[in-house]
Amino acid sequence: MSERKPVEGRGQHLDETAKQIIELLQDDGRLSYSAIAKEVGLSEAAVRHRVQKLIESGVMQVVAVTDPMQMGFARQAMIGVKVSGNVRQVAAELSAIDKLDYIVITTGRFDILAELVAESDDELLEIVSEQISALERVVTTETFVYLRLEKQTYSWGVR
Repeated sequence: MSERKPVEGRGQHLDETAKQIIELLQDDGRLSYSAIAKEVGLSEAAVRHRVQKLIESGVMQVVAVTDPMQMGFARQAMIGVKVSGNVRQVAAELSAIDKLDYIVITTGRFDILAELVAESDDELLEIVSEQISALERVVTTETFVYLRLEKQTYSWGVR
């Protein structure tokens, strides 16, 4: 899977057709180009080209989303990280840790939130204590273990 490219500003200016394509794929990521073409009034080739441009620009990804617990991963957790010094640098260092799936710089109690999916408690412990806490500017961490995935959706639409 390719890395998401950060988009500068508050979002790209998308035309109504691009927005409609995104909404259709948010509803069903397996929708065929021909089915999308019928909905938006373009040729299949034009839809294929537009989807490719949206993916390449980092506006969207089309992925299979699973429930990690049902896939055999025993632990899913969010780690709150307090940092001293350059938060962006620590976020970049955390981004280099393969097992971390989601890194956000935030405000409030923590400077950074990092999400991970682990096969076991031992793997979770190793990542938190040996990789995250070992970073020079990490002051403290707090781990929030997920007990059950109750809801997961990515269909927030477009503006």
